[in-house]
Amino acid sequence: MTPRTARLALVALVAFAAPSGARAQSAGWGRVSLFLQGGQSRPDDGSETFSSNEAVATLTLRSAEQEESGFEYGFDGRGSTYGAGGDDRQNRFSLWDAWAGGRFAGGRIGLRVGQQWITELGGLGSVGGALVEWRGRKGSGKRKLRPRFGLFGGLEPKGWEAGWVSGVKKGGVYAALDGEGGQRHVLGFVTIRNSSLTERSVLSTTNFIPVGKKLFFYVAGEYDVAQPGGQADAGLSYAFVNARWSVSTRVELQGLYHRGRSYDARTITQDQIDGRPVDPRLLTGFLYESAGGRLTVEVARGVRVFAGYARDRGNRDDGSTGRITAGFHASNVLRSGIDVTVSDNRIDRPDNTYDSWYASIGRSFGGRVYVSLDYATALSVLRFTSSDGVVVESRPQTNRFSLNGSVNLGRSVSLLLAAERGTDDRATDLRGTAGLSVRF
Repeated sequence: MTPRTARLALVALVAFAAPSGARAQSAGWGRVSLFLQGGQSRPDDGSETFSSNEAVATLTLRSAEQEESGFEYGFDGRGSTYGAGGDDRQNRFSLWDAWAGGRFAGGRIGLRVGQQWITELGGLGSVGGALVEWRGRKGSGKRKLRPRFGLFGGLEPKGWEAGWVSGVKKGGVYAALDGEGGQRHVLGFVTIRNSSLTERSVLSTTNFIPVGKKLFFYVAGEYDVAQPGGQADAGLSYAFVNARWSVSTRVELQGLYHRGRSYDARTITQDQIDGRPVDPRLLTGFLYESAGGRLTVEVARGVRVFAGYARDRGNRDDGSTGRITAGFHASNVLRSGIDVTVSDNRIDRPDNTYDSWYASIGRSFGGRVYVSLDYATALSVLRFTSSDGVVVESRPQTNRFSLNGSVNLGRSVSLLLAAERGTDDRATDLRGTAGLSVRF
């Protein structure tokens, strides 16, 4: 397709999708942000100081979401430039959304063309290509579920920079049911092909389930129906369950289960294409698992205390370890406008422990300015046995102070300022950040 043909096709698409007096479901919006950051690291041994700086600009645009026929578009991009020491600057442009499309046939048919992130498919939803969706009418029952079916295909975008991965194509389908109160159920299938090999073929599901007004579930999962890269194990590769129960106006319970096995299917497939032997460690994957819960109680107006416990497992061979979290948050203490937060996170393992404290005190000034002073410290106790049987213990510790401020310059303009000082056993780090965000 020539550039002229592409422009004519886009004009025709806009004209065909123009709204005929239909009201949009949600208003369009946009946001542009600029962040500047500079840092310096001073080693305690007197060696050379290391400096770095970064500038980041982001732009997000979203059209009105059409209930009936109408034109839609989306853009989400990020440009950055980074410099460290005397090295040449590194520039990067990241692109997540850059698509145009619309709703046709009274809103029943949707079309998007370009780079897009299909949120129904979670982490598998990034594609550079086309999406066609059919949307039914709202149900008449108590739940008023509305069906949607989508079909998509195209190229595999690169992770953190604009462009597509050479030789990799992606396609799939999904079915969704949308209900009241944010209820959603999605079942999808995604296949990724690298040249002549199937990199992944995955069934995915995401579900947000409100049960009344006090109990909510979020359930997500991925199941590899074929061996990743043709060699790793098929089966359940990801599961996530989050439950939140508002027992009363003062008591809330939350439970979390997270399990998965991470495979580098891209490397497994590419090694076969290039004729290299596949590293057996890639075929076992990295297993992670966590299960726990948290209790939050409002003991007085504006004062909440929380405590939680979880068991974590980092890989197949290690046993699970305990993780304890506890703390409190008090807002507008004694009507002074001051907020206070204190928390602790402790992990116990057979050969080491980790303890991290966080404290923050903040205050609002005039409703437009908020300033906070934060402190965080982490202490690790590491033990290992040397070749001669002597137990060696080390206690690396880090401390971080930060001063943060946010200023609302109007309804749509905000300013962010931050200064940070961190120390550990080897160096002192200084960092400053300034940001400006405009929403329209």
